[in-house]
Amino acid sequence: MIDILASASRTLRIERDSIGGLIEQLDASFTAAVLAIHESNGRVVITGIGKSANISQKIVATLNSTGTPAIFMHAADAIHGDLGNVQKDDVVICISNSGNTEEIKALVPLIKQLKNPLVAITGNVDSFLGRESDYCLNAAIEQEACPNNLAPTSSTTAQLALGDAIAVCLLELKDFGAEDFARFHPGGSLGKKLYTTVADLIKDQKAPSVQKNQTVEEAIIEISAKRLGACAVLENQELLGIITDGDLRRILEKEHDFRQLKASEIMSSNPKSITSVELASKAMELMEMNSISQLVVTEDGRFVGMIHLHDILREGIGS
Repeated sequence: MIDILASASRTLRIERDSIGGLIEQLDASFTAAVLAIHESNGRVVITGIGKSANISQKIVATLNSTGTPAIFMHAADAIHGDLGNVQKDDVVICISNSGNTEEIKALVPLIKQLKNPLVAITGNVDSFLGRESDYCLNAAIEQEACPNNLAPTSSTTAQLALGDAIAVCLLELKDFGAEDFARFHPGGSLGKKLYTTVADLIKDQKAPSVQKNQTVEEAIIEISAKRLGACAVLENQELLGIITDGDLRRILEKEHDFRQLKASEIMSSNPKSITSVELASKAMELMEMNSISQLVVTEDGRFVGMIHLHDILREGIGS
């Protein structure tokens, strides 16, 4: 029986060290390759075979999600018709640890004939792929994490890391920001976090509020009816303060006859607030920062509603 934790630790250490080694192997070819992609009017076509093909597909997904159009082309299929995917202005990235597989040797001359820029990501810069490429990125590692030094582990991790480095460089060159990211990720919790505003969550809300001269009893009824754990205290539409469940509990401890007290007498002034145009994720950050569960929502200084922590969690928006 092996020591499972020791084996896992060894694997992670080897892969960590393999990625660390890539830093020393970065050179002018990496810079030139990134600039060639950035300045191209076409897409990035990424190809490979075996485990490198799997890594290619992940890099394609990362590039597409960060604003660089990319497609995957399997190296074996490319020499049987799929080479037609490569268009005039495309940049081709070919991934192969050895750089000498038969499919790669067959494919590279065909790409060269098309005159598309060819970027190699290989563990062997002296290989056929390394020598024939326009830009050769060194993905060499000292050893695989596999104890037999055979199964692609550290080598594929290194390939993936270099792909991420390319994607991030391109992202920064494009000044690709959070709004752009939201545009490409509209679905799921990530998309919701990046584009859902406070206004989106309170648009159908009957905002809980009382006027400053209304009684505490009326405030209790309003809080219970609207089920947000608080109500705003207003003078017309001007926000004066807030009454929360906590305020009511505290007044119960102090006053036996509290029902005829005015809302303005027990409210908390200067409540934490947020404008309706802010992201819901920002509202959640403010709640966590101040250890509260609701925020008053305003527009141009006017009270328009209240957002509760549960509203945000219900939408699947995490902090």
